[in-house]
This record gives sequence, structure tokens and C-alpha cells, in this order.
Amino acid sequence: MAAPRSFSAAEVRARCAQGACLVRCRRRLYDLSGFVRLHPGGEQLLRRRAGTDVSAALDGPPHRHSANARRWLEQYYVGEMEPGEEQSHPEPVDEKAADAAAQTPTRLDPRCKTVDVEKDLVDWQKPLLWQVGYLGEKYDEWVHQPVDRPIRLFHSDFLESLSKTAWYVVFMVWAPVVLYLSWVSYTSLAQGNTRLFSSFTTEYSIPVHKYYFPFIFLLGMFLWSLLEYLIHRFVFHMKPPASNYYLITLHFLLHGQHHKSPFDSSRLVFPPVPASLVIGFFYGVLQLLLPEVLGLSVFVGGLCGYVIYDMMHYYLHYGSPKKGTYLYGLKAYHVKHHFEHQKSGFGISTRFWDHPFRTLIPEETFEKED
Repeated sequence: MAAPRSFSAAEVRARCAQGACLVRCRRRLYDLSGFVRLHPGGEQLLRRRAGTDVSAALDGPPHRHSANARRWLEQYYVGEMEPGEEQSHPEPVDEKAADAAAQTPTRLDPRCKTVDVEKDLVDWQKPLLWQVGYLGEKYDEWVHQPVDRPIRLFHSDFLESLSKTAWYVVFMVWAPVVLYLSWVSYTSLAQGNTRLFSSFTTEYSIPVHKYYFPFIFLLGMFLWSLLEYLIHRFVFHMKPPASNYYLITLHFLLHGQHHKSPFDSSRLVFPPVPASLVIGFFYGVLQLLLPEVLGLSVFVGGLCGYVIYDMMHYYLHYGSPKKGTYLYGLKAYHVKHHFEHQKSGFGISTRFWDHPFRTLIPEETFEKED
């Protein structure tokens, strides 16, 4: 193995001045230029620490970085500071320059070191879907150690393409459906023929007026938020038996691949083809339980909730919300779920259901040391 490259303090300062984001932990140097826009704490926070030693910052406050976060950092290792240079104090980074650099789009080049096949449990040169089932008891720990590299699932290019979806495709496919079904629901309710409990009694049935549509729509969105939580917790985070090859493979296909590679932009939203099957199932359930138009009104609210959820999920991984905003807190919360608290924090678009189900990620506390 070749010796790591050595960097002088002057070279690090020069590269940071050109817009790179290099940080160090003692003598080890890391290039975070490709990750800086994805950092949960915000891009500007990392840029203002460019060229400095972040060893103490990893332990907090405000945030104590997990073992997975430290393992993640190693993917960006580029070399060592020259002996004696690690104690040098670089010039403070100009905040205006950092802000200007934050506005410049960063091209996300491949950032992960080549996986050593002898040390890793899978062969990254081959599709992973048919390999993970053989991991057995090692699967659960392996899948929750995230990496920053693309994953190939299938041998077939066609199947592989169906497993990937750009974020805007979800909006383009489902937003027109939401608008059309909303119009159909409202105009149908406006005819005045929809009544609750009409199948049981005519005398005491309750008319459903068109003015109720916004509230029924919001009810559908609320029910979606519960469904989102339940699916994420009990389906996506089921722990497949170590002896069952097929359940491990199914888990990896549904959600495990997302935890293994959480910043794969092509797999952050649900592909329309399988989504259509799931959406059609829930539409059928609502049609069985409720009067036709009422079921449709609840359904379209839930469908809108799903679209918002998928858009938010993408943004929580790739967006840079402003510090102090609701989305900033939600992004940090969701990243904690990926890197440290995989058995809690199942709410994505909202933390509401984590409260009654007692799966809320606890707030970090820092005690002063003597």
C-alpha cells in the first residue's frame, strides 16, 4: 500500500482559499468538498471550519458525532499533515468568502475510497441484492454502517433503471392525479348525494356537503402521516431472521439499501411503478370502508400527504435548510436516525407520531467536566 500523501499547512490554506473544504483530525486530513452541502449542521458551518482541526468538534457540543459518523468521515481521507504542521493555526476563514462559496454549486464527484473486497462482506463490483441474503447474522450490523457510494441492485439494466427515480418524477406523476381527483371529489360532493351511514339507515344518515371537502382532505393527510410512521417502523425496519435469505433480500430491496447508501440521490423517493401498486391497494381499502366519494376524498388527501412526504424526504437528505427552521431540525433528526438511532425516530415528515409511540430520539445533553 502506498504511503499517504503529505500536505503542508500552506498548501491546505491555499486549497481552502480556492473553495475546497479540508479539515483535519490531528494529522489526518480530510477533503469534505463533496459532502459539505449535505452536512446536517449546514454548509456554512463546515466552510467556516475549513483548514482547522475538528477533533474537539466531533465530541460536541452541540452534537456528539456517532461511530458511524466518524466512520463516514474516513471515506474522505486524503493524507497526512507534514510533521509539526498539525499544530499550526491557519488564518481564520473569512465569513463573507465562506458565504459566497456556499452559494456556488458543488459537483458531487465519487468520494468513497475503493472497497477492499477482502475486508468487506460483499463484492461491490457486482449487484448487491443477491449477495446480502448470505450475510445472515452479520446483515443487520452491516446494513446500518452507511457508506457514500452508489449501489447497484440488479444485473439487468432495465430492472436497475426501474429502481431509480429522480425526485421531480414523483411530483410530475402524482401532482396532476391529486389535482384531478380533488376536482372529482369536490364536484361529486357538490351534487349532494353523499351520506354517511346510508347503508345502515336512511333516517339517521348524515349528509356530507361540498364544504366538508377541505376537512376530509386534511383528514386524509393526517391518516397518511400515521401510515407513514407505521410502514417505516414495522415494514421498513423489520429485522429479518438471520436464517431467511429471502426476507433479508426483501428488506434490503425495500429499505436496507437506503440505509447503506443514504445519499444516493436516485433512490430517495419511491419509484412510480411499485408505488402505483401500493397506492391502488389503499384506494381499494378506502372504497370498501367508506362511501365512494367520501373514500375518494380521504384517499386524495392521503395521496397528497405521500407526495409531500417523498419531497421532504429528498430535501432532508439533499437540502440545506436554514438554521433554526423546522426543516433544519427535521433534517438533523432524520440524519440521527440514519447514523445512530436506527431503532427510533421513525417520523420523517413529522415527529408527531414518535411521541405517542415512544420512539422519539432523545435530545443530547452535555455535562461540564471538572
